[in-house]
Amino acid sequence: MGEPMIQLIDLHKSFGDNRVLQGVNLTIERGETMVIIGGSGSGKSVILKHIIGLMKPDRGKVIVVGQDLSALRERALDELRKKFGMLFQYAALFDSLRVWENVGFSLRQQTHLSDREVKQSATEKLAMVGLRGVEDRMPADLSGGMKKRVGLARAIAMEPEILLYDEPTTGLDPIMADAINELIVEMKRRLQVTGVAITHDMTSAYKIADRIAMLYQGKIQEIGTPDEIKNSGNPIVHQFVTGSSVGPIKTV
Repeated sequence: MGEPMIQLIDLHKSFGDNRVLQGVNLTIERGETMVIIGGSGSGKSVILKHIIGLMKPDRGKVIVVGQDLSALRERALDELRKKFGMLFQYAALFDSLRVWENVGFSLRQQTHLSDREVKQSATEKLAMVGLRGVEDRMPADLSGGMKKRVGLARAIAMEPEILLYDEPTTGLDPIMADAINELIVEMKRRLQVTGVAITHDMTSAYKIADRIAMLYQGKIQEIGTPDEIKNSGNPIVHQFVTGSSVGPIKTV
């Protein structure tokens, strides 16, 4: 199968007395979409921040395309980050920038393209996510679903090898959420990218994932295909995916 795109090896991370990650092991193969599920505060976002090098583990390793992130100097880490694109939970658009400027933000920062070339590239990426004719609009003029699409266009602007999705369907109605899920699947097919998504939306997880990993109490409890997770005999996984209040996961 070749070298994995991302490996998390015995990953530990604490914040004071709060032990968030307690030995996470996860391998993400090149070209697959891995979805990490788990409750609020379980550490899903902490894993994403480790993958992109925004956090350093207390113990363990994060290896991306064969490189141990903890061994990289800041310049090398910045270079590696160019392989990533990210769709933020609430799109995180710059309110003062027009849509094309948002999409082309990294291009303006990291390339020598002219504004005309950046706008042309941004327009092409917007078309890929189903948005045309919005280049000169402001984020305040967009619906929630349109903002997510703009966020996705920005995530693919630098033609990354890895796309990270932070709760991609948060704040969307079911129909718009399904449209975003379809776009994520389409981006994988067209761009051949590796994807890592975190979510507690099981409808989204089942639709976009090649494999799903369940995070609970700082460890990966189970990894499997959507069908395997849906039909898991693990009581922790079963309770979470069915949304039951009865089971080993206690509500506070």
